[in-house]
Amino acid sequence: MVLRSEILVHKNVLPTAQQALPGRETPMQLPEQHFVNGSPLLGPFVTNVDFAIFGLGCFWGAERRFWQKEGVVSTVVGYAGGFTPNPTYEEVCSGLTGHSEVVLVVYEPEKVSYNQLLSMFWELHNPTQGMRQGGDLGTQYRSVIYATNPEQLAAAKASAAVYQSELTKAGMGEITTEIDEAPTVYFAEAYHQQYLAKNPEGYCGIGGTGVCMPASLAG
Repeated sequence: MVLRSEILVHKNVLPTAQQALPGRETPMQLPEQHFVNGSPLLGPFVTNVDFAIFGLGCFWGAERRFWQKEGVVSTVVGYAGGFTPNPTYEEVCSGLTGHSEVVLVVYEPEKVSYNQLLSMFWELHNPTQGMRQGGDLGTQYRSVIYATNPEQLAAAKASAAVYQSELTKAGMGEITTEIDEAPTVYFAEAYHQQYLAKNPEGYCGIGGTGVCMPASLAG
């Protein structure tokens, strides 16, 4: 008999490469256009764009907040940071892929800065919770920032130090966010893309700490 506590421990511990599920070579088939704004989901884009990758819990609510930001051209949800190639949602939820649920944000740097996106990231969730976000338990809900260039990596690390100072002032714990160079992002199934636009009453676990990023970085 497997106890519930044993299952929770399993889902809250990252697997090794040997333990991870094998996955598959075939990527998920995606729609060509963003369901909300009609932009090309993955390009080509007619304006100058850059890419950011964030994981802050369940990707449904996180994606909605980013597509609502002025200057964001497109958003795509997926899985990153683990071992299993092209996993299914069910495989990610098993805890045996090592992936986090992430949002790929396509944005125009002339309209919204990476620092502004970082401020959104920090304020929209609780980055001190380890392998969970609120009531969502498991390695796929861990907090991550995956930088697509060296400048993003430096900015992300600097912003973490600033936000940690604010959290400490508020009596909160240490940031557990994983900050690293971007790995491969495996896109989630089509029904997950812009899920809350298709299902307005669907689940959204987004909820911050109430601690704000200083205006000097958020602006």
